[in-house]
Amino acid sequence: MRIEEATMLREPYRVDNDAEHRVSQQAIAESIAIEDYRPLPSRVTTWMSKDISDSLERRLGRLHVKQRISLEDDYEARVLGRGLNYFRPESWFESPTIIGTALKVTGLYWRAKKNAERIQIRHNDIVLPRLPSSFDGFTILQMSDLHVDMNEGAMERLIELLPGLTYDLCALTGDYRGKGFGPFDATLEGLARMRARITGPIFGVLGNYDTIRMVPGLEEMGIRMLLNEAEVLVRGGQRIHLVGIDDAHYYRVDNIEKAVSQLSGDEFSILLSHTPEIYRQAAHADFDLLLSGHTHGGQICLPGAIPITLDAKLPRRMGSVVALIRAIAQPEEVNEPRHHDISN
Repeated sequence: MRIEEATMLREPYRVDNDAEHRVSQQAIAESIAIEDYRPLPSRVTTWMSKDISDSLERRLGRLHVKQRISLEDDYEARVLGRGLNYFRPESWFESPTIIGTALKVTGLYWRAKKNAERIQIRHNDIVLPRLPSSFDGFTILQMSDLHVDMNEGAMERLIELLPGLTYDLCALTGDYRGKGFGPFDATLEGLARMRARITGPIFGVLGNYDTIRMVPGLEEMGIRMLLNEAEVLVRGGQRIHLVGIDDAHYYRVDNIEKAVSQLSGDEFSILLSHTPEIYRQAAHADFDLLLSGHTHGGQICLPGAIPITLDAKLPRRMGSVVALIRAIAQPEEVNEPRHHDISN
């Protein structure tokens, strides 16, 4: 049995202050030059045609695509009641309907909804000893776990905030849709509205709520999805690497080894992963910075941002956004990129 994986050569993304936002964009099947991002078509296709499937297989490898789609279909079958284990008592406590009803009975539902719409912008200065001097002050806007179609008010507030921000690159770290199954047209349409307010290069990874079938639509609107892939960012003649892996929480189709094999030499590198649960693997692979989401800053927190549950296998102290950033920071006074993290 032979498994073929294609490696595509791309031009580096130039992020010089006086240059265009981007010199190239990788499409599904070929590399094309882009001056203006194309708008999302009015009708979004939620099924995956054979042409798109074949293109993704050439790009990512047949095993990756087949495993992703099979696991997605199995999960959807269980959630919709077609699986044998759907009626296990322990699964009832994970039901959004049951959870929502319980919150409404206790009077916490509308308070939680209001809190979700109170979006805050957090500015984090991260000190990184190996950062090339040309990237001093480099600014990343990170957004994660948007669950676009769950709360229209939260998305509208986010869209209002975006034009007032200044950054060099935008990183989206997964969980774009509100449910982990079913149609995703509303998700892509909401992301397209948000995307219209974002300037500069945009990179993203998939989360455990996302389907690989979304990738064509995401890339049509100008979001370069990294699925165990890497890109080179160039500024002032110096380079850093941006790496993204597929979901490592539920689907477990992440492959750091494959992604790292695309890097040249021992240059500065940033890893995008939906879940921070791979922090040990990231450290062993010598990444300089890990940007993740998934924990929602603690999912449910006590006063003082003390997380009760993280829905992740990692130290509880790492469920807090501030604690995670401090763990990555270094004490020396060297080049300081600014990292924006938008959370709700």
